[in-house]
Amino acid sequence: MTGMSVTAGGLLVIGCLVAFFLMVFLMAPFIRVIRRLGMGKRIRVDGPQSHYSKEGTPTMGGLLLIMVVIGVSLVIQLGRGNFLDPGTFAPLATLALVGALGTADDWLNARTGDGIRARHKLIWQTVVALIVAWQIQDTYDVKNVVVPLVGPIGIEPWLYILFGAFAIVATSNSVNITDGLDGLAGGLLVFAFIGFMAIAALNVPFPQPNLAILCGVIIGAVLGFLWFNVHPAQVFMGDSGSLGLGATLAVTALITGQVMLLPVIGLVFVLETVQDIAQILWFKWKGRRLFRMAPLHHHFELSGWPEEKITLRFWIVGALSALIGVAFYLGTRGTLR
Repeated sequence: MTGMSVTAGGLLVIGCLVAFFLMVFLMAPFIRVIRRLGMGKRIRVDGPQSHYSKEGTPTMGGLLLIMVVIGVSLVIQLGRGNFLDPGTFAPLATLALVGALGTADDWLNARTGDGIRARHKLIWQTVVALIVAWQIQDTYDVKNVVVPLVGPIGIEPWLYILFGAFAIVATSNSVNITDGLDGLAGGLLVFAFIGFMAIAALNVPFPQPNLAILCGVIIGAVLGFLWFNVHPAQVFMGDSGSLGLGATLAVTALITGQVMLLPVIGLVFVLETVQDIAQILWFKWKGRRLFRMAPLHHHFELSGWPEEKITLRFWIVGALSALIGVAFYLGTRGTLR
């Protein structure tokens, strides 16, 4: 078999459409609820001045996104007679656990202006990541990682678990850093999950239809969210969405066996994080800024680029990097048979 069955392909499309329309129909009342609860976004005082007008925009939209993805995915799996599929258990559990952390952070930020301390979030992320990486290694008996255009390279189980946990935590925070403009992180996540959906559907020696379907559900849900999140945003994803979906993206990459393609497919997330780290280190060393502002999208804002132009250009880079990542996978696939 070189790809998914027709039935699985149909379920992928249905799952994507159902998730999209659920988000579109449920988001408006959800926004009214979180607005009544006082879940307005607190804007950084040291951020671009153009963002001050966004103060009070409802946040924590990622919570509805998470509930829709989990609900639709479990219904599809139940219909396929495989309610706790090993290929989707880890991504869904990660989405729920890291999403819960993000939801708590959004709630505290809206209520007090201060969210959960960074080190406390990192502890929770690391614990979840280690457990999930161990579960993946134990389920699939992983003994190697696949290097693009090279093939499998042997790795000890304990090292794989540490490496996998690092990938989960790093991707979760990278997506969170990128979530700073209307629609930016959401659009990039769509392209990234499309890339890994294609890899899961084409994976050798055995395709992963359930994982591909889950990616399709996530894509549909995020597209539904973007209906309300594109500029000017009616709701923000918040840490609930960015932390949870970022971690889930990394887990998806680990399960496909193509985690080394994650920096390629998620290139913009990597660039945002590297620039942010470089800005901090340079300031500590030289006492001045290397860029106008970090993360990277704010640097371009202060350079005079309109918000919509930055978002669309970053989306273009994200789409191209996803295509390149899938091309690398196809070029490597012959070594995996």
